[in-house]
Formats: sequence, structure tokens, C-alpha cells
Amino acid sequence: MKILVTGGAGFIGSAVIRHILTDTDYQVVNLDSLTYAGNLDSIPATLLSSQYVFEYVDICNRKEIDRVFYQHQPDIVMHLAAESHVDRSIENPNCFIETNIIGTYNLLESARVYWLSLGDEKKAGFRFHHISTDEVFGDLAGQASKESQGDLFVETTAYDPSSPYSATKASADHLVRAWLRTYGLPTLITNCSNNYGPYHFPEKLIPHMILNALNGQALPVYGNGLQIRDWLYVDDHARALVQVALKGLVGESYNIGGHNEKRNIDVIHTLCDALEDLVPNKPDGVAYYRDLIEFVSDRPGHDLRYAIDASKIQRELGWQPEETFETGIRKTVLWYLDNTTWWQRVLSGDYQLTRRGESANGQ
Repeated sequence: MKILVTGGAGFIGSAVIRHILTDTDYQVVNLDSLTYAGNLDSIPATLLSSQYVFEYVDICNRKEIDRVFYQHQPDIVMHLAAESHVDRSIENPNCFIETNIIGTYNLLESARVYWLSLGDEKKAGFRFHHISTDEVFGDLAGQASKESQGDLFVETTAYDPSSPYSATKASADHLVRAWLRTYGLPTLITNCSNNYGPYHFPEKLIPHMILNALNGQALPVYGNGLQIRDWLYVDDHARALVQVALKGLVGESYNIGGHNEKRNIDVIHTLCDALEDLVPNKPDGVAYYRDLIEFVSDRPGHDLRYAIDASKIQRELGWQPEETFETGIRKTVLWYLDNTTWWQRVLSGDYQLTRRGESANGQ
């Protein structure tokens, strides 16, 4: 079994690759253009072997995508490559259009042509798994006034994206479904809730708060901090994604959530309390980590609540998260405390100087 993972140097993609290399004997091709959020340090050198290949390729480069398909002959595509930061999408939506929409189109077309060239047995087993987000469904609080399907996002909830980021991911989802319906390409889609855990890029909420607190810097909270998200530990998500890729039914979509609805302010309180326990020696001038919390102006179009109903994947594929929010947060804080070199290289920019693994065998 050979799995092509796009965006494999990103936060979720690298977790998928670590899971494959650690817990299976499958071969994996990591395709990534190493934008600011791509970090090959997130795949420890100790895991690299002939089981792993890295391809330094942009999904907007159709010619190179075609080459990768025919050179590596994957059985499964797990498409995670995407621009994913909402604030960045508001400031500069162009790269989100290019990567999330045009890039997904390129992959679908390359996959379709490659799939049609396969022999009957390999063709029957091929899968294109597109990894998406719960943000395509929009604001659950807002949907309540529009006769939504209940208090949780289900797989059939109508799309109602709010930001340029979520709109481009919704567009990609629609393209994937169209390539199934029109061309018969065997596709699957998953929509996940907010991920957190080790190797998370520091611009995201949880690592940003951890590192700011350790440095005695302000913990900025949008608006009143009452926005609600469902939090999913990234290693739980990686297991779910591989399970869907291997056993999910073609044409189906699966919601993946952590069963951990939390207000943003409560997430930050939980982090502060964990740091009080794990790092009692605070920076100068800090009496309590919670004192660093600072409320700032809300961002435009900020959705109030996302919440996932993940009962389908549990019922049909037997997956459920192993981590509670409390256990996952503690593991996350401990990881950042124990892996200062990783995040210091990110903050300094040194990680971008690394192109480890560009050779054929990842060495």
C-alpha cells in the first residue's frame, strides 16, 4: 500500500505521516511545497527510511503533480495541502484561491487521468480522500435562526462559509463531489473540528498562548472570548483520517470531532491552569498566567460556534477520540516544554532553511 499525502509537512499532514510510519508498514509519499507553515522538522529523522519519500512540489504545478502520480503510483491520495489560517485569508485571499481551489482542481484532474490508466484491480482499490473543515458549514449559532439541522453539524448540514478560507475549502469540497458524480473518481471527504497538539504552528491559538505565556507576553483574546469550538487532538484526527482512507465508503463524507466543545476563553483558562502546575516559575512580573489575558477587537465575520456530530464515523468505522480535552492539553503543554528546539527554530525562521528529504529516499 502506497499513500500520497499532500501537505505532509503541515500540522495535520505531518501527524498523519508520523502515524503511518510508526503504526503501519505502508509506504508514504509526502508532497509539500514548504510554505511558511510547512516544516520538515515535524517528521523526526528517526522515522525516515525507505518507507518514506519526500517530493518538494506545489499542488498548483500540474506538470509536477502528473509526474508524481506516474512515478510513485499511489493507491490512496490523502489531500491535506491547503492554506488554513483565517486571519491570513482575510488579509490576502488570493493565495487561498490558488492553493485551495486551483490546487485541488489540479490534483483531481491528475488523479482522474492516472486512475483511468490503472489496471482493473488497482483501479478498483484507488481512493482520493479530501480533508476539509467544519468551517464550511458556517456559524452554527447563526444557523439556528435559519432552521439548521440541530445543535451540531452533521454530514448533510448546508454549507454557509463565512471567511475567504472557509469559502475556498467549501469550493474544494464541491469540486471533489463533482469529480465523483461526473467522472466516477472514487472520492471521500472528511470535515474536522479545531485541531491542537504537538508540532502546531505558533500562529494558531493554543501554541500561540503557550509560548506567549512562557515569555510573559499578553494573551490576546478576540472579542469577549465566548466563541465556541470543538477541539480535536491531532493524533486522534490522524488515526481517523487513515481509517477513513482505508475503510470509508466511496462517495461518503465523515465528520470528525473531539467531543470537546469549549469557549475560547475557557481554553485559555485551561492552558493557564496547566502552566501554573507545570511551570510554576513564571517570567518576571507575572503573578498568575491568567493575568496576561488581554481582550482585543474581534476579527471580521468571526463565527460564534462550531460543533461536530461525529456519530457517523464512530458508528460506521469504529473510530472515537482517545484524548479528552484535559489530557490532550496537558500532553500538548508538556510537548512544547520538552521540544523547545522545534518551536525556537520556527520562531527564528531557521526551520525554513531546512530542505531535508528532497532526495528520492528522504535521507
